[in-house]
Amino acid sequence: MPDPIDLPALLPAVKAIAHRAGAEIMRIYGTDFTAKQKDDGSPLTEADTASEHVIVAGLRELTPDIPIIGEENVSGDTDVPPDARFWLVDPLDGTKEFLKRNGEFCVCIGLVENRRPIFGVLYGPALDLTYGAAGPGTATVVRDGQPERPISCRAPASDGLDVLGSRSHGRQQELEQFLGGQQIRAIDPCGSALKFGRLAEGLADIYPRIGPTCEWDTAAGHAILLAAGGQMETLDGQPFEYGKAPKYLNPGFVARGLR
Repeated sequence: MPDPIDLPALLPAVKAIAHRAGAEIMRIYGTDFTAKQKDDGSPLTEADTASEHVIVAGLRELTPDIPIIGEENVSGDTDVPPDARFWLVDPLDGTKEFLKRNGEFCVCIGLVENRRPIFGVLYGPALDLTYGAAGPGTATVVRDGQPERPISCRAPASDGLDVLGSRSHGRQQELEQFLGGQQIRAIDPCGSALKFGRLAEGLADIYPRIGPTCEWDTAAGHAILLAAGGQMETLDGQPFEYGKAPKYLNPGFVARGLR
């Protein structure tokens, strides 16, 4: 097992790294940027790579002995033992929302140990919104420059679930099939990993993801959700684990607040 680490002490520094990366994203957001297409068909912009360079440099300085797995692989780390401690970084989650200029994109920095997310920061620079957590009971939000405040998941209301759906990756028929038999109050689309923050903040009840994601898409948000009292599992009810090298692909999942 890795040596113990002081997670709460890391949180301000990692938030600062996320904010610096967000500043790079917003610098490019204000320009006439273009997008390329990656091999998997997903878009890539200058903001993705600029943000990841900032994050990797910051984490290298802060925790030089912890490997970094990043979506754009700027770090050079590609494979780590599954039970190790390592960073998972999505420098710009919600690139499609970035291209649409709707503000629903974020920086994701998560720390995994022994296949479980133990620490996370989500920063939505266009929304001035930061979620963070460094273990059970530590989830917080900072919104619109207001003071930081603790957050926790909620139990569903008696008149049904508020469901979070993907804005750009929706599978409406499969989502409705998954939710069949449950009382639904509303289905609200939301871009990027900010959905995890909404669950952790008690603004929604459940987020089913039918299609595939990668570990860097979910680790930070998953850690924040766990810290706020929520849970996440595969669609067939199995534990949701990390360290699935070499591609770090996730199965479908359901994230939820209190039952």
